[in-house]
Amino acid sequence: MAELRHATAAAVARASSSPAKRDAESSASSSPFVSSSPRGGGGGGVDGKEGAPRSSSSPLLHHHHQRHRLPSPVRSLLALEDPRSPSASASYRILVAVVACLLVAALVSALVSAPSVWSRLNSPYLCRKDGIRLHCPGVNERGSLWENPHAAAASWKPCAERRSDEISDLVPENETSGYIFIHAEGGLNQQRIAICNAVAIAKIMNATLILPVLKQDQIWKDQTKFEDIFDVDYFINYLKDDVRIVREIPEWFTEKDELFTSIKRTVKNIPKYASAQFYIDNVLPRIKEKKIMSIKPFVDRLGYDNVPMEINRLRCRVNYHALKFLPEIEEMADKLATRMRNRTGSVNPYMALHLRFEKGMVGLSFCDFAGTRDEKAMMAEYRQKQWPRRYKNGSHLWPLALEKRKEGRCPLEPGEIGIILRAMGYTKETQIYVASGQVYGGGNRMAPLRNMFPNLVTKEDLASKEEIEHFKKHVTSLAALDFLVCLKSDVFVMTHGGNFAKLIIGFRRYMGRHRLKSIKPDKGLMSKFFGDPYMPWATFVEDVMITHQTRTGLPESTFPHYDLWENPLTPCMCRA
Repeated sequence: MAELRHATAAAVARASSSPAKRDAESSASSSPFVSSSPRGGGGGGVDGKEGAPRSSSSPLLHHHHQRHRLPSPVRSLLALEDPRSPSASASYRILVAVVACLLVAALVSALVSAPSVWSRLNSPYLCRKDGIRLHCPGVNERGSLWENPHAAAASWKPCAERRSDEISDLVPENETSGYIFIHAEGGLNQQRIAICNAVAIAKIMNATLILPVLKQDQIWKDQTKFEDIFDVDYFINYLKDDVRIVREIPEWFTEKDELFTSIKRTVKNIPKYASAQFYIDNVLPRIKEKKIMSIKPFVDRLGYDNVPMEINRLRCRVNYHALKFLPEIEEMADKLATRMRNRTGSVNPYMALHLRFEKGMVGLSFCDFAGTRDEKAMMAEYRQKQWPRRYKNGSHLWPLALEKRKEGRCPLEPGEIGIILRAMGYTKETQIYVASGQVYGGGNRMAPLRNMFPNLVTKEDLASKEEIEHFKKHVTSLAALDFLVCLKSDVFVMTHGGNFAKLIIGFRRYMGRHRLKSIKPDKGLMSKFFGDPYMPWATFVEDVMITHQTRTGLPESTFPHYDLWENPLTPCMCRA
């Protein structure tokens, strides 16, 4: 009964306490800074009376005093003290203001840094040149012999084609400034560049372009016409919203021979890499006066970084889209590429090697090459006959040849390019398509390369006599086959500069979005290797691997290091 009365009294005491008091007790007991103490029966005091003081030596009471030593604003913030109390209100407001300022500062900092972080994460793959060194972004990709990093291909896309929403500003043929007539000189690739430039200057001067004439080349002795190599209808139709192009000289102009012979009808003395403004100031007035004018010579007569960006984009449109080879050439090139991939009985990648070591190239380079005494004497005689002004008496040529080789300005011999390719990791099983003229020195000169890479083939090896005979009518057609097979290869390797290699590399960068490897060997490296008989093979391999990591046609700004044909990125490609 005594226990029953004691429990009833405790219950009545709890029921009679005020809600405010119960809330305060509940808050205090739930705070992490308050230790809960067990209550004794009735009131929890030592004598059974509620609210009796505890001994000061109690650890619970000592902890209770420790929490009250926190600063007043902190206790208010942690709900240990009512912020409305006079002792805490001022400091509480100060603390809240400080915390708010810190939060705002952190937010502003995050917002400011976010765009730069995002731009770094979202920036396209683009290499930058520092002097002669090219610095490219790092990638988490295993290196490949056959492909550039995926990031290089995923960052850029071709965009030289005319946009669907682009309004044509072309005027009728009878309202243009007049007609221009172009002699496209040189071999196939030089002629191709001349055609692209002809369309560009016709646009600059608002003139009508007469279909360019492919001038007979003095070396190849080829008399190919435009329609023998390119699809004329496709060319004119594709550019119908850009430039007026006509097939023939207008009938009303009866003095047609003057366009080939008369000085009165010829614009000469146009400087190399002339600006767009030069044509407007110096050529356009004569076209308006005479109505029809011929422009020659026309090799490299239009610059790159001194013409409007839209004009450069138009040149890319002509080169990569409007100029198509005849269907029969395209079909034969497809057959050759397919046969290259299936030579081993299963589909395999292949390399295309543009070997520039014809007699004319060797002579023109004025470099010294390995050979017998008789060979060197014959080459000296050939150079004296072909380039008498440069040859003089020949006494100055030896130190000049050494200097050019050290600077990497000499064509690579077949054996030299073989050594570089083996150092890069290509095995003797590699299938190689060789695009070249008659190699100077014949089989003896080719022997070192063939020993390292036995699977060397040409178009004559892949095609039957009947198939190849059809294209021998025009030397330019054979060059077009080499061009297309090189273009379709998995890896393209050049051995010396020139329009062929330049156009192939640019094409592969544009159409392949930089995924296709186009290797430009470091020719100076061979000079270093052969000039040091003590350099071990392992050191040379390491040098080759490091040097050629960035010499594979990776994305890089066009100007000022490249011309448009080798690297069309800046004016003709967009972010993917």
